[in-house]
Amino acid sequence: MPHLLTKLPRPARRLGLVLCGLLLVTGLSWGALELSFTWVPLPDRLSATASPVVRWRDGTTAHLFLAPDDRARVAVRLDQVDPSYVEALIRLEDKRFEQHPGVDPLALGRALLKNLTAGRVRTGASTLTMQVVRVVEPRPRTLRSKAVEAWRALQLERCLSKREILEAYLTFTPYGRNIEGVEAASWAYFGHGAEKLAPHEIATLLAVPQAPTSRHPSPSNQPRLQRARDQIAGWLLTEGALAQGQDRDDPQALLQEIVDRPAPDRLRSFPRAVPEVARWLRARHPEELDQISTLDGGTQAVIERIVRRDQRAREHRGIRHVSVVVAHTETGEVTALIGSPYAYGAGPGDQVAMFDVPRSPGSALKPFLYAQGIDQGLVLPEQLVRDIPAAYRGYAPRNYEEGYDGLVRLESALSRSLNLPFVFLLEELGVDAFIDLLGRSGARSLSQERGYYGLSSAVGGIELTPLEVTALYVALASDGRATPLSLTEPGLRPPPSAQLFAPGAAWLTRRALKLRDRPDFPSRRDLTAIPRHIHWKTGTSFGHRDAWACGSGPTHTACVWLGNADMTPSRHLVGAEAAGDLLFDILEAVGPSTPWVDPPTPDLTRIEVDAWSGYLPTAASPSRRDVWALRHAVPTTPDPFHRLIEVDLDTGEAVTPLCRAGRRTELRTVIVFPSAVRRWLTDQHRRLPQLPVYAEGCQLGGRADPPKILSPPHGETRVLIEGMEPSAQTIPLEADSAMSGKLAWFVDGRFLGEAAADERLWWTPTPGEHTFMVRDEAGRAGKAVLTVRMASELTLRQR
Repeated sequence: MPHLLTKLPRPARRLGLVLCGLLLVTGLSWGALELSFTWVPLPDRLSATASPVVRWRDGTTAHLFLAPDDRARVAVRLDQVDPSYVEALIRLEDKRFEQHPGVDPLALGRALLKNLTAGRVRTGASTLTMQVVRVVEPRPRTLRSKAVEAWRALQLERCLSKREILEAYLTFTPYGRNIEGVEAASWAYFGHGAEKLAPHEIATLLAVPQAPTSRHPSPSNQPRLQRARDQIAGWLLTEGALAQGQDRDDPQALLQEIVDRPAPDRLRSFPRAVPEVARWLRARHPEELDQISTLDGGTQAVIERIVRRDQRAREHRGIRHVSVVVAHTETGEVTALIGSPYAYGAGPGDQVAMFDVPRSPGSALKPFLYAQGIDQGLVLPEQLVRDIPAAYRGYAPRNYEEGYDGLVRLESALSRSLNLPFVFLLEELGVDAFIDLLGRSGARSLSQERGYYGLSSAVGGIELTPLEVTALYVALASDGRATPLSLTEPGLRPPPSAQLFAPGAAWLTRRALKLRDRPDFPSRRDLTAIPRHIHWKTGTSFGHRDAWACGSGPTHTACVWLGNADMTPSRHLVGAEAAGDLLFDILEAVGPSTPWVDPPTPDLTRIEVDAWSGYLPTAASPSRRDVWALRHAVPTTPDPFHRLIEVDLDTGEAVTPLCRAGRRTELRTVIVFPSAVRRWLTDQHRRLPQLPVYAEGCQLGGRADPPKILSPPHGETRVLIEGMEPSAQTIPLEADSAMSGKLAWFVDGRFLGEAAADERLWWTPTPGEHTFMVRDEAGRAGKAVLTVRMASELTLRQR
């Protein structure tokens, strides 16, 4: 190159050197500019946290929070905004947006010419990119600021795509007060999102950012806003830039419609639905700024209306808080959720999401004990079970109405919500096995400490959240399959779930819970239509602090909890009357009116049982019938009540093969009650059939379990009250025996006395450790140890 330049004339050589210098400077300048784009970070505000949003399952906004800087600013994607608005925006503000590098030289030249001709600033040349810079990095309106904005615009174009720049504009553009972005503005101006906008709304959203302070909706700003909106609408229609006007035969008619429509004169409230749910989701997923919930806006509105209807009457009865969970049974998606009817209240617990607060479910867990017992082959619905008072080391469960049947069919015990039969069933199943079932359903409120729970778990001595209880009832309606409840990502297939119990066990449980003639059927329903195809259970916690009603219809499962967040009791907190009506109204509102066919599941079969006791029949069973049972878990216990006894026709005494010789005998069927049941029935002055006594010299044959001491329970400690006569603090001695003869009682090796198995003896306690033994006529014995202490001794130990 230098060699070539030396051959050129001097003027040409000088021009060539100048051009080379200019190229070098330009190259160096452009390189420095490129480096500056990389070295200088983008404006911090571009990464400012947007307003968290919780949406309904269809994507519309349910609840809009303010951003951390107290602005309403919703981050939007381009496909979330009406394309007609985007098209009109580009045509109005920056028609060469797709071509320029951030600064539009043509617009800059045109604006310079117009302003010089007019002798004042009449128009600007800011591109949409430059407007984004001005919004996220405000500066005084000077020439130096313009130069910086131009450089920043070039930087944005170098670092971001056109789509990202446009989305930043749609997110950060000011719309007056603390409103930023087209989505927040659309809600504040029109009460809906920006995904679908009418022509007058598009023109309004284009007019306000030009002068946000003087044009945002308010009574004083309305005339200015209307003039600007109508002017912009007219220009857009003239340019054919208002998409909705392109299909109209008369754009002027559309313009007249816009002009005749008043501009908004006030700001609307932002979406604030389900506030307690939105806060709860926000706390659980703080990193998720835009959450699509499984909640259905229509279903939520219906449930809220049902809850509000009787809220004042409930408050008069001392019941302030209500929680409702409604889930789609097949998918486990929660479609409606109420945590408190006073989500913005100032009372104790008003803003607490009670659907996630553990409370005592009362009897609402009995169906799962019932299903587990059937699943393990321990019981059948038709079997007779004990319903008598009992005591376990200081725990003395009682039925809600303080009445007892002695013996009751298990299905009837569930439908009538009797307590004692399920305490006995839990004792047989094992508390840990039942807690494990609850854990496999997804319950996370449970203590992980082994032995933490006791037999009171059958009747409410455990705490679960309404969400957790609902998940259990979803499993019951889903043939025993646990389906995790979901509150986000609607349509996502649930993960593989656990099988809590067999489908047949679930079906038999649902059958019991469909019975209508039961105490927990709300009285109001006697006068109104009975909901069809609904199975349900109610629960009332100890001390009347919680009332529950949970159940399922053809498609949905619902759980209703009533109470007070601060644990204040109310005598009106009874599951049937307080919560039952709400449950029925909710299930009727969300379920289809078509009949729900619920046939027996394939794993069930018909078996023959004793018609009276419900156990497997024996030779002594006078009649039999067929019932449903699980194929893989048919109970093997034979009928324990009916027995064949050989009786001497002359004396009426019972005999055995060892002493039958020389006697005229016949076989007779008798009913033998368990000694504990017989004892209780005797205490209630109920007449019982008398069993024939064995003839003298007849020995009882066969094997039987040894007698079991019921009172005092083994390992219990009794405390004597000082100053009270010991004779006033006697302890009953009771045992359960398979034999009907006499039982001999011994205390510390000394004979105390004899009594029939259905009778009791009384023992006057003395301090110390005592060993009790009871022995039947066949020599079988049972033992128990009791510790007796003085109250003063216990006080000294505690000190």
